[in-house]
Amino acid sequence: MAEGKAPVTIIKRKKVVGGDGHHGGAWKVAYADFVTAMMAFFLLMWLLNATSEEQRKGLADYFKPTITVHRQSGGGDGPMAGDSAFAELVMAQSGTGATNESPSVEDKASGDDNEEGEAERLNRLMEQIAATSGESEIGDELLDHVRTRVTDEGLVIELFDLPDSPLWVEETDAPTRKMELLLAMIADVVGGVTNPMAVRAHMSSAPLRNKSNDAWSISADRALRSRAVLARSGLPAARFNRVTGNADRVLSQDDPFDIRNQRVEIILLRSDLG
Repeated sequence: MAEGKAPVTIIKRKKVVGGDGHHGGAWKVAYADFVTAMMAFFLLMWLLNATSEEQRKGLADYFKPTITVHRQSGGGDGPMAGDSAFAELVMAQSGTGATNESPSVEDKASGDDNEEGEAERLNRLMEQIAATSGESEIGDELLDHVRTRVTDEGLVIELFDLPDSPLWVEETDAPTRKMELLLAMIADVVGGVTNPMAVRAHMSSAPLRNKSNDAWSISADRALRSRAVLARSGLPAARFNRVTGNADRVLSQDDPFDIRNQRVEIILLRSDLG
């Protein structure tokens, strides 16, 4: 070392790192959200695979808002009550303001609204019937006997025999267990509306084994028995406007001997036809 020079001191600072600190629980929340999202995704996939188109539409309608706002009259009177050149188009404020000469919007459109509302109710009932698979003892094999359609007369619910799966004891008015279940299901679905009803029974043109019977009496007896089962299931007797047996005069299949011609039609009549 050179004489007269002070020694150089070198200081080394070593950073001591301790154990890992606490990371918090935010990752647990994120993981729980991920697992919940995956469960919802797989549940959605299962529902799409396990339901029919009608059932999916019924589920969508269940979550669709159905609250509507109805106009009761035109605007009120005075500067703060909506009186203007558009008074007839504004929302009612006190339930007054319309006159016989200038009726409210609801009065003008009530006929169309009632018709559209009833058609919507009938379509909703048709979807409910199609979506009853899996409830109680009603399964897909029973719903194979059911066909629904909306006509000018109303909602027609048709219950028909199938090969090797009749709904009635042969050539009698005694319903099988399947027919009783179907009639109970229909009574439950249509019990929420007040439309008048009609019941019609039909036969095929196949010759009867028991010559003492005829298609007219069998179809009439089956229509009456269907009405009785529906009434026993909770439908008021006053709702039934007519019960008829049509024998084989109105066929649903091209082949007059087709067993599917043996059917009972339960008609939810439109209110203006009741």
